[in-house]
Amino acid sequence: MTASARPVATHAAPLDPAEAGAPYVEQWPGRRLLVQRGDTELVALVLDQSADGSDGSAPIRFPAPWPRRFGGCAVSPDLGVAVFTGVDAVRAVDRTGAVKWEIRHRCWAGSGREPHERHQSYDEYADSGDHRYANSGSAAFSSDGTVVWVHVLGPLAEDHEEATEPPAEEWLVVDAAQGHVLARADARATAAGSVHVPHPDPAQMGLSIGEGQDGSRLRWGRWDGRTLRVSYFEEEDGGEDRILMAVSPCGDRLLTVSHDQDTLAVHAVADGSARSELSAEAVPGHPDTDTGADDEEIETETEAFWDYEGGFVDEATAIAGTVESDEQHGEGRHWLIDLTRTGLGDRVVYPEPVSGPPRALGDGTWYTVSDTGDTIRIWTLS
Repeated sequence: MTASARPVATHAAPLDPAEAGAPYVEQWPGRRLLVQRGDTELVALVLDQSADGSDGSAPIRFPAPWPRRFGGCAVSPDLGVAVFTGVDAVRAVDRTGAVKWEIRHRCWAGSGREPHERHQSYDEYADSGDHRYANSGSAAFSSDGTVVWVHVLGPLAEDHEEATEPPAEEWLVVDAAQGHVLARADARATAAGSVHVPHPDPAQMGLSIGEGQDGSRLRWGRWDGRTLRVSYFEEEDGGEDRILMAVSPCGDRLLTVSHDQDTLAVHAVADGSARSELSAEAVPGHPDTDTGADDEEIETETEAFWDYEGGFVDEATAIAGTVESDEQHGEGRHWLIDLTRTGLGDRVVYPEPVSGPPRALGDGTWYTVSDTGDTIRIWTLS
């Protein structure tokens, strides 16, 4: 069965895709932002919900302290501050580029090897190939913008100590206004990179840590203003080697995919338990598979697996793709997931070609990014 999608709005990327990363949507209570990172600036645009899909405001620009290959970024819900993560520092700047605060930490380029000396500025490693391909952390604002959650390689410069053993990765809760570290916890990981997934409740945050071929780790944090409590989603919780994709609109469930991409799972936020799972074996073979191949070759080539991105269309429906496994045969496919029974629903059919995985927005819509990276299109079901 198929379900027809119709476009709701189309938005142009504010930066030239040849010189910037792909645009993406940040959704906060009462506000939706289109965000794009270039080498010299981060640009955010408030998306107007008007029927014609036009942009609702002029782009807000934040000068970047270092090129995008050296780290990630996050923008506050009120568009007043941007935070940039780098190889050895986390820096918050205002729209003029003035530094609001900075937290310096152990250099990611030295993680797992001989620790690097602390740098004083980006210029010291700008041309270093070792730093170009360093591991990395990430950052995200709470839904109310009052704190920033940051994944770094410790110790921090303020600790005034040099580690004699491999440095520990830490998860920090930082005051967004002043940059004070309010709480910190051991991330218990060896990251190649990480991504934060915000929760509607500003006291909660998800962290998905990729460890390359070694797997992935899921962490869930709760900050009550005094104490940071971390759920580590270890094997007994069904969270080992799982990648966090999304939080449900009401905030009571998580959607994850296994590191080997064979299983989607829905977890309860309260205790991390896996409530239901859906194997990629439920996905039918691609219709454009070469029928001239022998049976063994067809079986091997048509095995579908889930993409690493997807999410909740609404409380009862999720959306996920098998684009990566489909692309050797033809058009990538997107699938609706019926969360009332955790079964494979309809294949989504679009009125025009789309590229990449779907990214859900939780209000009955999702979006795709054009293959050229110059536009996003928001969709809903017809």
